[in-house]
Amino acid sequence: MEIACLDLEGVLVPEIWIAFAEKTGIEELKATTRDIPDYDVLMKQRLSILDKHGLKLSDIQEVIATLKPLDGAVEFVSWLRERFQVVILSDTFYEFSQPLMRQLGFPTLLCHRLITDENDRVVDYQLRQKDPKRQSVVALKSIYYRIIAAGDSYNDTTMLSEAHAGILFHAPQNVIDEFPQFPAVQTFDDLKQEFIKASNRELSL
Repeated sequence: MEIACLDLEGVLVPEIWIAFAEKTGIEELKATTRDIPDYDVLMKQRLSILDKHGLKLSDIQEVIATLKPLDGAVEFVSWLRERFQVVILSDTFYEFSQPLMRQLGFPTLLCHRLITDENDRVVDYQLRQKDPKRQSVVALKSIYYRIIAAGDSYNDTTMLSEAHAGILFHAPQNVIDEFPQFPAVQTFDDLKQEFIKASNRELSL
């Protein structure tokens, strides 16, 4: 059996922190793992900005409630689930994910948690584990699943490398240039074709 492992933000749904940056007008919040490979550095920067501006978890959740999956994403997930088991491996947080996962039909999601204080201020975050996307693929391979993975950012590349086949989707040019070993596509139709090519089964559109 084959499992499709997908990143979430930038692949199936908008980048949450970018949407929040646009809502608040805070440019520094637009940084993502496309820009800063070290996730801990990125998150500490984000938490510092939230603290500086007095922003709370509920402020972010209000913006998330207005977001919709990327055009074609719902249909793509449905197509994928008919042909593969589907697992979303994301560096988002369970406190963010509910409205968007509902729209995607609640595929399995493995991600992180935020830590808030009594005033709803985000004071820290808890990683599920170190290098969680790669480790998830390692674990799934250990029970004899074949893994095809797709993502868009630096933090996806260890997952793509560990998988039996890795695909860059919606990736910026700097990531494509640094990881030429992965096919890079920009549309869901092309992503379907890459999954078909990577599968060890006879599949069709």
